[in-house]
Amino acid sequence: MFVYDFKFPDLTLIAFNTLLRNQSKYKTVPKFYVIDFDHIYHRCNPLDPQTMNDITDASESSRTILLGLNKEWIKKQGDFFVESGFNFLTAVIWFLRKYNDGIYCTLPHAIELMQIEYKILFPLLSTEPEIQVLMNPFESAYRNEAWEQLEGQIASTKIGMARLSSPMLYYVLSGNDFTLDINNPDAPKIVCVGNNPQKLQILGAVLSLFVSRMLRLVNAKGKLKSSLIFDEYPTIYCDISPTIATARGNLVSSTLGIQDYSQMKRDYGKESAEVVFNIVGNIISGQVTGDTAKLLSERFGKIVQKRESISINRNDTSISKSTQLDSAIPPSKISSLSSGEFVGMVADNPDQKIDLKVFHAEIINDHDALKKEMDSYIPLPEVRKVSTEEIQRNYNRIKEDIHRIAKDRLESDELRHAA
Repeated sequence: MFVYDFKFPDLTLIAFNTLLRNQSKYKTVPKFYVIDFDHIYHRCNPLDPQTMNDITDASESSRTILLGLNKEWIKKQGDFFVESGFNFLTAVIWFLRKYNDGIYCTLPHAIELMQIEYKILFPLLSTEPEIQVLMNPFESAYRNEAWEQLEGQIASTKIGMARLSSPMLYYVLSGNDFTLDINNPDAPKIVCVGNNPQKLQILGAVLSLFVSRMLRLVNAKGKLKSSLIFDEYPTIYCDISPTIATARGNLVSSTLGIQDYSQMKRDYGKESAEVVFNIVGNIISGQVTGDTAKLLSERFGKIVQKRESISINRNDTSISKSTQLDSAIPPSKISSLSSGEFVGMVADNPDQKIDLKVFHAEIINDHDALKKEMDSYIPLPEVRKVSTEEIQRNYNRIKEDIHRIAKDRLESDELRHAA
């Protein structure tokens, strides 16, 4: 299971304690991992070189993190300067992947490498043959002293990535306690990643990268059945529609929590929001208003409703009966649902038909039992104790690594040319 916990640790605590209660039901008990940037539990490198097999992996990762940092870029994909940013970050990531078998292929190293001055950075990246074609437009602008064009191509990417420069964030992303193949039969995992609403702009982009890399590994044949749960899905950027469309055959269940459809349209653009909304098979909704209520009402369809009218005058009373095609659940009903009331539609299988696919029902909770269960929850265990000095040392080491890489690669390139 993968859980994106927007208001950490609410869902993570539930997942952890549910696992403790049900360990006997597993053939191989999954290990529990937590990624949080306010309190360090585990460390994980989403750019793990073992999973970066091709330059397209670097390209996908760069697109995900930059669109997570700059949500307005989602609607500008294809623009020269936006695509230049993607290519630049792709070149940086792939250079680190190819250098010394990827031992420095981490997001913190990529951030620091991008900040090197151009006269060192461009010759350095050009020593890697596979990314010379990506670097050609930047080198051309640099040679021709087209500074405005060059800054337009790179500056917004560098500024966005520089916002991620944090000792705590560097520490979490530069280690590797686990890999993101959560449904690996030999090493099943439950991974919970926590966000912080107060740091949404920064952490959302990093967590988008975690989700993107995880989806790439999960949707494969021969893996265990798994569940992907996203609370407040619009707060991260990740194109999950291909996973929803194809992963069901690989026993992957996706659950997206969204406050309102208008959130999806704002953060993903109308076209992407419509794809996600229309591709899901099961919809469960509480009280929503406006366009979302109208869309849901249309989704639930119309049914034949019986109507009866009574007309009374001085001489007699007449009753007329008729049938009319009307909304199964009208928007006004969805707009006025009470707490605990839900409407929805479920999908079925050819061999498991569901007669009543559309529902309007109320969940009746035993609040005393729920409170008792929550009060008995075991808190998340302390995984490691890390001092501020250790975090700062790691931060400084990453900066030193980049200077050492530049010196080593450029010197060896000069010697090769001299020979």
